[in-house]
Amino acid sequence: MIVWILFFALVFIILALDLGVFNKTPHIISTKEASKWTAIWVTVSFLFSGVIYWLYGTEFVNNTTQLSQTNAALKFITGYLIELSLSVDNIFVIAIIFASFKIPQKYQHRVLFWGILGAIIFRGLMITFGVVIINKFTWTTYLFGGFLLFTALKMLFSKEEDAFEPKESFVYKILGKIIPITSEHDKEKFFITVDKRKAATPLFVTLIVIEVMDVLFAVDSVPAILAITSDPFIVFSSNIFAILGLRSMYFFLANMLEKFSHLEYSLIAILSFVGVKMLAHDFIEIPEWASLSFIALSLLVGVLFSSYKAKEDDENKISRDEE
Repeated sequence: MIVWILFFALVFIILALDLGVFNKTPHIISTKEASKWTAIWVTVSFLFSGVIYWLYGTEFVNNTTQLSQTNAALKFITGYLIELSLSVDNIFVIAIIFASFKIPQKYQHRVLFWGILGAIIFRGLMITFGVVIINKFTWTTYLFGGFLLFTALKMLFSKEEDAFEPKESFVYKILGKIIPITSEHDKEKFFITVDKRKAATPLFVTLIVIEVMDVLFAVDSVPAILAITSDPFIVFSSNIFAILGLRSMYFFLANMLEKFSHLEYSLIAILSFVGVKMLAHDFIEIPEWASLSFIALSLLVGVLFSSYKAKEDDENKISRDEE
């Protein structure tokens, strides 16, 4: 309980500093600023694995878990990388949602900030239920593994689908029946008065749509991390650190999403690997270092191949223009 309280206090302090100090004034976050914060978040997350290593060797947790210090740290890093990699699809969707509702760049951080608070609550609930289910009904591990494999195969064989239209989504339609929606903006306000009635601004609508989409994406990512470990603190902390860094990663990648269009194959490989690991856990024990190496290598290959293809496409485009 002490560990959980300290962790939530740490998250609260981080969010308070974020909104109250570093981003007190709404502004357009440049690629340079976003890259700096992305590097900071990744560094802090990896440093926290050292905290995990220390914690799992102390009396705070070593009486309630069978994990060794090294395994605990490796599981945290593996879970963090899984969540971070699966967040790439989330970034694509967030970009579409912001564009659809015409959210000014300088107010996008505010939407993502409050979105994180909701994500922490929903992820916490999903992880809690997931851990309880897996620990109480061990056979559900096969269900989660099969679901992850199904998701990977669906991503691999699915044809080009229609573009996601946020204003056509069920979330937008249901929200419109609950509260009046206006297309007017008033700086960073979520609600304004229109014809003597409170109406939701595009910022609030965007926040709700992003929250719901995050829950849908968590249906894939939470079981994937539970395949690595069912230790609730490692699952939750690795998930939260990835979510905390999602905002800076979004602003870092927002202007070059097309350069990472082939990263989807890395996600397919990761989901397939984790799914197989869950299905075969009673027959094959895969070392933590092997899981971590496969996931890291998949991400590296995906990034390098996407960069190579983007460069090749640019060169072909220049050649066609010259002709």
